[in-house]
Amino acid sequence: MSLDHGIYTLREATTADLAGARQLMLRTFEHDFGIGYVAKWHADVDDLARAYQENPRQVLFVAVVKATGEVVGTCAVRTSGPKAPYKPEWLVERYSTAETAQLVRVYVASAHRRSGLARRLVSLTRDWILNEGTYRTIYLHTNPAIAGAEHFWRSLPTSEIYDDRPDQGEFQNIHFEMDHTTPII
Repeated sequence: MSLDHGIYTLREATTADLAGARQLMLRTFEHDFGIGYVAKWHADVDDLARAYQENPRQVLFVAVVKATGEVVGTCAVRTSGPKAPYKPEWLVERYSTAETAQLVRVYVASAHRRSGLARRLVSLTRDWILNEGTYRTIYLHTNPAIAGAEHFWRSLPTSEIYDDRPDQGEFQNIHFEMDHTTPII
């Protein structure tokens, strides 16, 4: 799957894209999240090929600047949902089946934001999920402390499932399901 989007190409990541995708992810953890790389949460980033290219039910899409080949956006799918002990047991159980696709690593480099890349990456990734054929639920979570994150996900065909913030725990995320049928505009 590939899309032409002006100065960008959106496509399934190639081996040549993985180093750039990893760099973007690490910058996002550091600059946007303010926590840097944390192995227990970011282990997939250590071996993107194994996580997303060697597993036929998982995928990594990238947005690449046509002129330079720079990876400026990512969006991935992992099988299953949130994991214990980081999330409430009822939430883990709700999304524990192999029929759950989790959207992860939806990042766009700061200089390329507000150009529609994230929306296009999510749309492309959702189309892949639907074509894959075994997923029935699309789950995701976001950190509302990140500028624009909550607004972005609420602008898409999503339904809020759970908000961690009132629990005042280690995580301050909002958990969503994405509708399979409503177009992403």
